[in-house]
Amino acid sequence: MAGSKGSKYFDIFLNYNFWLTKKDGTEILGKKVLSLLKDIDTEGSIQAASEKNHISYRKAWGDIKNAEEILKFPITETKRGGKDGGKTSLTEDGKNMIEAFEELENEFEKAVYNTAKKFFHNLNDE
Repeated sequence: MAGSKGSKYFDIFLNYNFWLTKKDGTEILGKKVLSLLKDIDTEGSIQAASEKNHISYRKAWGDIKNAEEILKFPITETKRGGKDGGKTSLTEDGKNMIEAFEELENEFEKAVYNTAKKFFHNLNDE
């Protein structure tokens, strides 16, 4: 919120989003793929993670493969079948990517909050 109740800026908010891209703008990792990867890590399955994220298995698999192709390293690994069925997990690179992205996101949020606070303070002083 940009101002106190009744001010002309009361109903104005700052909204933002960010993601990792290639130089040409092709998305590599954003909130949706990050959420999918985190759910793969906890669920052990692309199918379960895709259901949790309300997307098709094909879309989830495609998003993961697209990210891996761009990154040039695997972020998931799949073990097929057996008596207990298959399992998908994150590689160390995948886990590191999530951890680093979340740290970046936290630092970014702090910086945006402080900058927005100053911006809205300046608006309200005029």
